[in-house]
Amino acid sequence: MTKEEILEGLKEAIVKFDIDNMKSLAENALKQGVSAYDGVINGMAKGMEVVGQKYQAGEFFLPELVMAGETFKEGMKVFGTHLKPSEIASHGRIVIGTVEGDLHDIGKNIVASMVEASGLQVHDVGVDVTADRFLAKAREVSADIVAMSALLSTTFPHMREVIDAIRKSKVSSRTLVGGAPLNGEIAKSIGADGYGRDAVEGANICKQWTAAKSPK
Repeated sequence: MTKEEILEGLKEAIVKFDIDNMKSLAENALKQGVSAYDGVINGMAKGMEVVGQKYQAGEFFLPELVMAGETFKEGMKVFGTHLKPSEIASHGRIVIGTVEGDLHDIGKNIVASMVEASGLQVHDVGVDVTADRFLAKAREVSADIVAMSALLSTTFPHMREVIDAIRKSKVSSRTLVGGAPLNGEIAKSIGADGYGRDAVEGANICKQWTAAKSPK
């Protein structure tokens, strides 16, 4: 198989949610001389782009996003250990988590997968994350973006706490919020730099904000 055919196979595996075969496809790609970077960025990531387009077109829905994300993660188990830190870090660093008081993680996990597929370095701090933990991680990794998810409106004050902590600390991270109960007006009222209406839009904003750092 040619390199182009191998990359196309990785792309199609994402679009078809072929999680059972993704590991062997990734391992074969490496054996055939395809770099881990190419496998992720020019193979799997292209599949995630198609999935995002189909979601926005109304052809795919939340379950498909979840399955695509899980398939991507399976490939990353193979490619991830072969990636050079500089290949990902140079694109941008994202800290992502669900804010304090909320244990929901589906939306966060989808955004994390799609952002990682864009070549960005993702630091997932989990769920029920305090402002102090967000800030500490943002400082530790010099995050370009701190992305927060919430599915409970009662956690809006905690989002504001994170945003206020970031600004008071003078950490140069931009803040992005998302989740079902949010809208643009609420995001603005709590001081967020951006709002993602859904996982695909959130991931696209992260790509736009870090575009200047991405290698040409």
